Amino acid sequence: NELGMFDMTGQGLEEIENPSQMLLEGRPLGVSGNCVACTMEGSRPILSEIQALATKTNFPAPRRACSGYDYNRMNLLIAVLEKRAGYFFGNLDVYVNIVGGIALRDTACDLAVCLSMVSSLLDRPVSDKLIAIGEVGLGGEVRSVPHLETRLREAQRVGFDTAIVPKHNLNMLDAAQFPGLRLVGVAYLREAINAIKINK
Repeated sequence: NELGMFDMTGQGLEEIENPSQMLLEGRPLGVSGNCVACTMEGSRPILSEIQALATKTNFPAPRRACSGYDYNRMNLLIAVLEKRAGYFFGNLDVYVNIVGGIALRDTACDLAVCLSMVSSLLDRPVSDKLIAIGEVGLGGEVRSVPHLETRLREAQRVGFDTAIVPKHNLNMLDAAQFPGLRLVGVAYLREAINAIKINK
């Protein structure tokens, strides 16, 4: 139940010992539309950069496209952002890209996808040292996710200093186990957006 990552070199396959670090290398800093998520591949946590671009459309119906993420899930999250958080994407093309060519199927990445789309909409960057973890429901609630401690240890190891997490999960965690990592519990999507101050 473990994912192995390898790099093809001139000497053959070589194991990538730190896939999270490799996937985050070279990411643009201080740019709107970016947020980091943590997915579980088997029992292994992997940090991934999510990029979103919301731009004015030139077509009667706005275009939606994504690479490495479920198209229908993206449309669902856009609908939740409009109905529950008040961010309108109806006249915008929206693109979502998962850097590194991996496919994210973990619903714990929902919150990071939402924050990246709002960041692009407002053209205000999310902190480069922030990670967002949480499933987003149709009511705009941020729901609990499995393996949160494992995900947070990986974020801490890579050097992140702030984590937006579901409030219900946070109530069952000992924050003292994660020195140097500020844990912010949120119950609703709007709280998460306010917590990272991209709408200020």
